[in-house]
Amino acid sequence: MSDLTAYSGARIFDGATWHDDATLVVEGDRVVAIGPAPDGAVKIPLPGGMIAPGFLDLQVNGGGGHLVGPNTGADDLAMVCDVHARFGVTGLLPTLITDTAEVTDRVLAAGAAATQRGAPGFLGLHLEGPHLSKARKGAHDPQLIRAMDETDLVRLERGRAALPHLKVTVAPESVTPEQIARLVKAGIVVSLGHTDCSFETAAAAIRAGASMATHLFNAMSQMGNRDPGMVGAVLHHGTVSAGLIADGIHVHPASIGVALRAKAGPGRIFLVSDSMSQAGTDLTSFELNGRTIHRRDGALRLDDGTLAGADLTMDEALRYTHFTYGLDLGETLRMATAYPAAAIGSATGRLVPGAIADFVLLSDAVEIAGVWRWGVRA
Repeated sequence: MSDLTAYSGARIFDGATWHDDATLVVEGDRVVAIGPAPDGAVKIPLPGGMIAPGFLDLQVNGGGGHLVGPNTGADDLAMVCDVHARFGVTGLLPTLITDTAEVTDRVLAAGAAATQRGAPGFLGLHLEGPHLSKARKGAHDPQLIRAMDETDLVRLERGRAALPHLKVTVAPESVTPEQIARLVKAGIVVSLGHTDCSFETAAAAIRAGASMATHLFNAMSQMGNRDPGMVGAVLHHGTVSAGLIADGIHVHPASIGVALRAKAGPGRIFLVSDSMSQAGTDLTSFELNGRTIHRRDGALRLDDGTLAGADLTMDEALRYTHFTYGLDLGETLRMATAYPAAAIGSATGRLVPGAIADFVLLSDAVEIAGVWRWGVRA
């Protein structure tokens, strides 16, 4: 019996270009080709729509009622990955926001365990803090924000060694260029965010190796005429990629358009959900570090109105970007697949020969009609 499977009947986007009247050929957990169905392949007809690479989400604070934090174990990380698979996400970075060193150690250990067991969809971890700026803290607990020291550096280096990918969000005010260079040397993706720094300070961090920015525009110094700030540094420096929360609340559509037109390459702007524990549930509120987060009117907010993550999933971000903002569908899909993959150096996000068979079936309305992880329908 052949292990080849040929999916036909849908237009195919491979992460870069479109293919019409073609089949996606998969053998086991790998993509073989996009083209004619080979002899002997098991043919799977699809009801129209589009095949695309599975989405990557590099900022996921939780889902299914679980928020990454003190009680997170490997099973919880796997569950969060499974929840977001419903929304087309086949690879993600569960995200721990600012917390204690002890909690960070526990989450790193959970990530190592999830890696060892091969949890589907688990690409590694994102640590958003605690080395941030209190001036741009957002929903992060200011009592836990602090500068980076040697113990922190060693913790992160050891954590990276046990994970496929590790992304760390820092503010240039709380780290030195030398510390950034050391993190990058260890294989850690350094992202700049929650910062009130000047353009020059941001540029120094970028020269040291920082290659990403966390939720562009939000919780960072804005672009001015005499100081372009963090936003200006991200758009100006081509080595930097940036996550974007596209929900119509976090960033005005005009600002999205300006950023997309101004961004120097090869770094790209990509989509993130910044979702919290509410994803995949009907929760109307939940707790974060002893504070209540309220879910209403499409947003997550603390009692004082501060945004705390986003009530967003990746499929919703795609629909907003394509239908509401009006970006070309191919470019919108790249922002959820190839661009975030390139930003962390992952081989995912493309449907090319030898790639892992992570893909989604989308309707013409960009609704999820099917999700496959490692060649198996989720």
